[in-house]
Amino acid sequence: MDTASVDVAHAGMTGVAEYEAAFAHRRLRRDAFWRTIPAYADVDADTFHSHLFQARNSPTSLEGLREVLGGLVGPDFCEDLREGLSRAPMSIRISPYILSLIDWDDPYGDPLRTQFLPLASQQLPDHPELYLDSLNEQGDSPVPGLTHRYPDRALFLTLDTCPVYCRFCTRSYAVGLDTDGVEKVRLSANRKRWSLVFDYLRSRPEVEDVVVSGGDVYNLRAAQIREVGETLLDIPHIRRFRFATKGPAVMPGKILSDREWVDALVNVVNRGRRMHKEVVMHTHFNHPGEITGVTQDAMELLMERGVTVRNQAVLQRGVNDDPLTMRILVKRLSYLNIQPYYVFFHDLVQGVEDLRTTLRAGLEIEKSLRGATAGFNTPTFIVDTLGGGGKRDGHSYEHYDEETGIAVFASPTVRPGEHFLYFDPIDCLAPDIRQRWEDSEERQSMMEEALARAG
Repeated sequence: MDTASVDVAHAGMTGVAEYEAAFAHRRLRRDAFWRTIPAYADVDADTFHSHLFQARNSPTSLEGLREVLGGLVGPDFCEDLREGLSRAPMSIRISPYILSLIDWDDPYGDPLRTQFLPLASQQLPDHPELYLDSLNEQGDSPVPGLTHRYPDRALFLTLDTCPVYCRFCTRSYAVGLDTDGVEKVRLSANRKRWSLVFDYLRSRPEVEDVVVSGGDVYNLRAAQIREVGETLLDIPHIRRFRFATKGPAVMPGKILSDREWVDALVNVVNRGRRMHKEVVMHTHFNHPGEITGVTQDAMELLMERGVTVRNQAVLQRGVNDDPLTMRILVKRLSYLNIQPYYVFFHDLVQGVEDLRTTLRAGLEIEKSLRGATAGFNTPTFIVDTLGGGGKRDGHSYEHYDEETGIAVFASPTVRPGEHFLYFDPIDCLAPDIRQRWEDSEERQSMMEEALARAG
């Protein structure tokens, strides 16, 4: 249905505005949006969306970014960004696709800029209970780059690079280049390390499910996609695995232009289907503005070729923490046959406290989504608990004190008998409670009280 030609007389009692809002998720950009960027003003569509152009022209420094943007940003913004980067655990790498979708008339308020380019003026002090590997992935790693936390599934970090670097990356301990504040754990793509992972998986017959991630599998070569996929398929007890990539959200043209990579993925999916094993793609869209007509074309190609795609978003303040934005995102994903699977409450990550929301805010957004679309396209809002307790439904807390901002979760499958904490951002709490958080003894007292109330 072409919503541009909708007969608004059909709106009835709901009114024109409400009727138009009902179709907002179908309105996808197909204009030459990149031509507003000085460096891309003369680039044709086929060239711009090709994976080679995107990869080769992704700015990786502030100086490179300024060169691309020309006069779209002033010295004050650049200095703000320079200072923000000095405090961030992730370096710059941003695709021309995302860079062109940012509203450079309002870069301070733009939700896409917010995710990739840190501004010192918007950063908040880190939460006092934050530490670099907050989910304890390394602590649950029997071999380098494999996290085995849940009995029947494991996380395989195949490499430590991505097509873009998100400032909120929960794996900032390993992904990307070293920064002023973080010396990274190295998890490069190589057969020697991978062989240790495969040997471990062969030795653990209880493992049926593997997340193949990184870094980002978009950065694996086609031959590596085949090697990883076929090796996992050949392990008898592994019944399903997912290739995890943010690529469709930040560089969708690769799926249309990199035939060898897509063929490798599809061949693994098809071989798995013949073996009665499930191989799918998990991706990561956070805002409806990341989705364009090119995204639709890419997702339709994957659907035609039999690839199931699911989405895992992150709830972020100033990006998608309002019911309307989240509703459009969920419905737009569904419209493109991407299943909205999870929305994660934001992990405690260095330098991005300004992106986190309260637990209550997320639960209210989830409530507003119920009934907006089919149940199987309605995501579950998930807390990945601190210290390695694993994923818990946000509603399943044992105790939540909205005054102190402390939630307590149990993890009966992963760590039976233990409790795990999650914290609201301190700046969202009352002034007297913020003062208590500044005192280490008071902080410990509040956490102990919360754990006691959780039983």
